[in-house]
Amino acid sequence: MSLHAFLYGGRVSPTLAPAPVTDRPAPATPRRRTRALALPEARWALLATVAFLLALPLHLGGAPGWTYGPLYVIAYAAGGWEPAREGLRALREKTLDVDLLMIVAALGAAAIGQVLDGALLIVIFATSGALEALATARTADSVRGLLDLAPATATRVTPEGEESVPTGQLAVGDVLLIRPGERVGADGRVLDGISEADQATITGEPLPVLKTPGDEVFAGTLNGTGALRVRVERDPADSVIARIVTLVEEASRTKAPTQLFIEKVEQRYAVGVVAATLAVFAVPLAFGADLTGALLRAMTFMIVASPCAVVLATMPPLLSAIATAGRHGVLVKSAVAMERLGEIDLAALDKTGTLTEGAPEVTALSPAPDSGLDEDALLALAAAAEHPSEHPLARAIVAAARSRGLRLAPADDFTAQPGHGVTATIDGHAITVGRPDTHSDTDATVVLVARDGTSVGSLLLTDRLRPDAPESAAALTALTGATPVLLTGDNPRAAARVATATGITDVRAGLLPQDKADAVRHLQQAGRKVLFVGDGVNDAPALAAAHTSIAMGRAGSDLALDTADAVVVRDELAAIPTVVRLSRAARRLVTQNLVLAGTFITALVLWDLLGHLPLPLGVAGHEGSTVLVGLNGLRLLRESAWRK
Repeated sequence: MSLHAFLYGGRVSPTLAPAPVTDRPAPATPRRRTRALALPEARWALLATVAFLLALPLHLGGAPGWTYGPLYVIAYAAGGWEPAREGLRALREKTLDVDLLMIVAALGAAAIGQVLDGALLIVIFATSGALEALATARTADSVRGLLDLAPATATRVTPEGEESVPTGQLAVGDVLLIRPGERVGADGRVLDGISEADQATITGEPLPVLKTPGDEVFAGTLNGTGALRVRVERDPADSVIARIVTLVEEASRTKAPTQLFIEKVEQRYAVGVVAATLAVFAVPLAFGADLTGALLRAMTFMIVASPCAVVLATMPPLLSAIATAGRHGVLVKSAVAMERLGEIDLAALDKTGTLTEGAPEVTALSPAPDSGLDEDALLALAAAAEHPSEHPLARAIVAAARSRGLRLAPADDFTAQPGHGVTATIDGHAITVGRPDTHSDTDATVVLVARDGTSVGSLLLTDRLRPDAPESAAALTALTGATPVLLTGDNPRAAARVATATGITDVRAGLLPQDKADAVRHLQQAGRKVLFVGDGVNDAPALAAAHTSIAMGRAGSDLALDTADAVVVRDELAAIPTVVRLSRAARRLVTQNLVLAGTFITALVLWDLLGHLPLPLGVAGHEGSTVLVGLNGLRLLRESAWRK
């Protein structure tokens, strides 16, 4: 099978599957305008901010306490109830949440008469939480926005005529009419018509792609100047666009090793902050310090020492990278996989279906000297005889004839003998097309053509090398510092041909599936972090054994697609070095965020311990660093941030 079982299969929990497109608003812009106020964090933060801004001039202007006191209460309640609830829930589970530390600090400030400072902390904390939620939502929106590309309605062709129906009501087998300039309503296959489709949103291809009968089209892609009739092959809820959304949502539920490490450290760190806060309060008090001053300094210390920015350092960059990879036709299954892709220092590649297209191509034509045929005539004769056949070699021969614009004579009395070839009557002559009885000393497939029992020539077919294979192998070499390794079950001669064409020097041929996995393990035992790229069932053990793995999706087997950590939707090897480069950019941003967060925390803590850090300034510094780290992690949603 092709990409279908992974992209459209049944391994995803129904609760995670995207809803059908029925009644979905077509334009994306209005929904995004209201995105901020649709978030509960944003609504509560807005209420807290408004209440604080109304209370502030009254308080500073000397108005009676009853005029601004209730407003401060609203600010405390609106901005603090949600983090307080989450913090208490975590406390019941015997963990200490940094949100709870912020609430305790704010209430402590209010308890010693610093009501304004405590309210300021609540407002800034609530606002930063809302900004973080909005920033995280941008990652999801950048992918979910693809769903809005699917039109709300489609034109369905029935025996009674044409009818406009919601795309969510389309079923497999329906025939759609796609007029010029319309978007395709569902994934399907062209029945008739010729046009070009802009499918950059799905495959990342920069130019429109020619669509002819038999070609696949995707929901949400834009039809060109021709009209197409398309048979629906997948339910709208299982389209490529919807599946990308599901995969990104699944990935957002995973945690990378760096994030898991940070969360493990966070619990101990939070306990340490509480202990240190008590010490910062108790020690000066024991030496005769003022109660209010000691408590204020302790509250400030608790705020600036809380690791909010550190906690937010990891996931935004990785989730942004996953979303961006999805838009470029690479589906990364988890944050763990995205992080690991940037760690590789060696690529191991399968041959058939990975470096090659896994489909034969006519590469040479040799008419017999006394046949009276030239290359075109020989090819037309063979293609006419093979035309009724469904064999891959037959399809390759017919495709070669069509690419030359050759006319094919009708074939009569067609018969096929499995393993031998076909016979047919062409223009009154008995034509036989089949393999020779003796083994040829070549890695290509030789096909002989005979007319009335006399040989008239031969055709040579080889597995076509992907056009971008040499460039992709070179890019992987530049990224990892090591030439890729070729692991294949094919014969050494075929492997050597592909290796020579792609600049690969380490070639291991004739491998069984377990041999491929063993080769990957041996490379890793030697200290390498291996990325394995494959597409077949025989590649699954190696995909599972590698440090991380990618499956070529369009022709990939179900098992390979399920086993791999990422899937290339389009058949372009160039997407692999691209996603590795994206992963490395994400890892760099994680490092930047950790350094940035650590620097802010260290500077603010030292300022508070060694000098006098005003509470409002400590709050602004802490929350500002948290927002800065979150926004920095989302830079990968922009191409310019990682395409270097």
